[in-house]
Amino acid sequence: MTFNFDQWIDRHHSDSLKWRKYGDRDILPLWVADTDFRSPPAVIDALHARVEHGVFGYGGEPSELIDIVIARMAARYNWQIEPEWLVFLPGVVAGLNLCVRAFTSRGEGTLAPTPVYPPFRLAAAWAERSQINVQMRLENQRWVMDLTAAEMQLSGNEKLLMLCNPHNPGGTVYRREELAEQLRFAQRHNLIVCSDEIHCDLILESGLRHIPFATLSEDAAQRSVTLISPSKTFNIAGLGASLAIIPNKALRQRFEKARRGVVPSVDILALTAATAAWRDGQPWLDAQLDYLRRHRNWLCERINALPGLSVAPPEATYLAWIAARLPNVASPASWFEQYGLGFSAGREFGDDGFVRFNFGCTRATLEEAMVRMERAVAAAGT
Repeated sequence: MTFNFDQWIDRHHSDSLKWRKYGDRDILPLWVADTDFRSPPAVIDALHARVEHGVFGYGGEPSELIDIVIARMAARYNWQIEPEWLVFLPGVVAGLNLCVRAFTSRGEGTLAPTPVYPPFRLAAAWAERSQINVQMRLENQRWVMDLTAAEMQLSGNEKLLMLCNPHNPGGTVYRREELAEQLRFAQRHNLIVCSDEIHCDLILESGLRHIPFATLSEDAAQRSVTLISPSKTFNIAGLGASLAIIPNKALRQRFEKARRGVVPSVDILALTAATAAWRDGQPWLDAQLDYLRRHRNWLCERINALPGLSVAPPEATYLAWIAARLPNVASPASWFEQYGLGFSAGREFGDDGFVRFNFGCTRATLEEAMVRMERAVAAAGT
């Protein structure tokens, strides 16, 4: 079966958060991390069949999905997980917030990389917990965590290390030794680890494989919560099916206590979509990855040829983290918006000298975006 990722689907006047942000202004929305691709036919067919059934009462335990997740973890990562380790959630962001509230108390703190996906920062703020920023540094064209520098900032009250692998927005796929360093850091300071691995299926760099933090050792498993979802991979984020994998019973009980009466169960249509995606979506995913690799390679070459801009090619995700050092431009995101480009502002991630470019779009959209970007850079007078 062939899949047409060049197909234009007009989302302007749909319920799309991404496309409605700018109304009728001529601004290409290249910000929030959903793609403009139609979801896999297998997912759409499964949803049609479930809707045709016509009854949408309370759903029970998704036994088929549990079996699929267990088989998937074993086949991809040689990770033997148990059904009772799984906690289903209506989104990974809920999992981030639950980890902060379950594993820290008032006066205790968290650590998270910076720059990072904004909900990492907000989860600590909303729970009124302190957060130490673990600086990401560019090393050999890869964004990596500077844990040595973070060590000097610790007060001793930190309880939770929040990881993002693959990293958003930098696109880093952590190597085993890098993960082992993170584990040693957590061991030295007796930290629980929350590992957001939502982008684990979106590996773009040939020869790389995602390594779940929890698979490093039994100690890593027992001190960690792993958050995963098919939402970014198969463009079903609006359906909200995610899960936490928590091998440690005591941690799992604390996590479930924090969610009780606050975080709802997962919608039955979301479970239907997740089941179909992970069970039948691999051919579509393989084709999407080929398409995104070509986008990444073309985009990074073009951006790095422009004065004042630079980007390290992301090893994973469909997100490019672009350094924009333009003369007399205080806020790159605002500047680019004037030229019809709706990027995510770097300040939301921790560095206003950057923008995040979502290249999960059609080739025509990507090419038009580059025309506008070149125009914006020229107007900045670099």
